[in-house]
Amino acid sequence: MTRMTPFSSPLLLGFDTMEKTLERIAKGSEGYPPYNIERIRASDDGKNAERLRITLAVAGFCEDDLDVTTEENQLVIRGRQAETDGRDYLHRGIAARQFQRMFVLADGMQVISAELKNGLLSVDLIRPEPERMVRKINISVRD
Repeated sequence: MTRMTPFSSPLLLGFDTMEKTLERIAKGSEGYPPYNIERIRASDDGKNAERLRITLAVAGFCEDDLDVTTEENQLVIRGRQAETDGRDYLHRGIAARQFQRMFVLADGMQVISAELKNGLLSVDLIRPEPERMVRKINISVRD
């Protein structure tokens, strides 16, 4: 028996990669680190671009411990703290924990900046307004 999915419709051509992306997102839903996503009000610079900000709580991580990259259509944020030798803990409640948080980006989304301040990593993104394009397809006649 064949598995039916919303993307198996004959009217949705070429959406198989989107289906795989959605399956990958559903599997990797760990809650660390916590994050916010907010819409930033556009300034009056004449550009029609949607601005978003992703803010992750990364207390204890410094700039060298964090890595922000884009891979294909994904924003990948990784954190890795180095273990410090020579410390004698009586209680260790703050673990040196590594993480990887992935966000799928829509076509055209661009990362414009990343800033670490007071234990919060903010990544700003824009999505420029796409150009509306109509293309006439010529029909060839064969007898």
